[in-house]
Amino acid sequence: MGITKMSKVGFTSASYLKSDSFLVGNAAFSPPAYESIETINITSNTASITFSTIPATFTHLQLRVLGRSDRSGSAYDAFLIRANNDATNANYTYHYIEGQGTTPTAGQENGTYSGAVIYRIPGAGATASIFGGTITDILDYRNTNKYKTLRSLGGFDNNSASPAGDIYYGSNLWINTAAITSLVIVPRTGTNFVQYSSFALYGIKG
Repeated sequence: MGITKMSKVGFTSASYLKSDSFLVGNAAFSPPAYESIETINITSNTASITFSTIPATFTHLQLRVLGRSDRSGSAYDAFLIRANNDATNANYTYHYIEGQGTTPTAGQENGTYSGAVIYRIPGAGATASIFGGTITDILDYRNTNKYKTLRSLGGFDNNSASPAGDIYYGSNLWINTAAITSLVIVPRTGTNFVQYSSFALYGIKG
């Protein structure tokens, strides 16, 4: 038998919480830790992606990319993230661990590229319709007392073709204490990101 009526009559003891609302006493709703800021889906070859006017209401940022470039003659490419459109090579350094097929490599470079280097997306030489996925955390992006660290994980499967796919873990440093208010993303070697590439920026409450 279903409940048809409830009454507060008889609840006279001070030990009971008396209210017309079933929500009283429940924990407050806490929104998800990740909040979407903007998603950009590529419908035709595009040379650069820009996230402008990033709100200063989060602790960290996360960039999620499903991408492929038009780099000719190679199955491999990467992309660069330029904080506040800063393209000064000397302001970027990175470390990485990478595996291509059965070949592992590791290394570091200072001041080589005009942005934070994020591996790995396919180039035009990869199997058709293969895209690479990467996730990059941009830590303490609005903190004006420290340089900015980026932490990335990415790779792709070349569908058992040769050359093999790739997996990558790395970190970058933007040597600047300015708060990050915008991001510009470009292929490292290719000219364009190709159709169906996707870029999604999230804020992390921390």
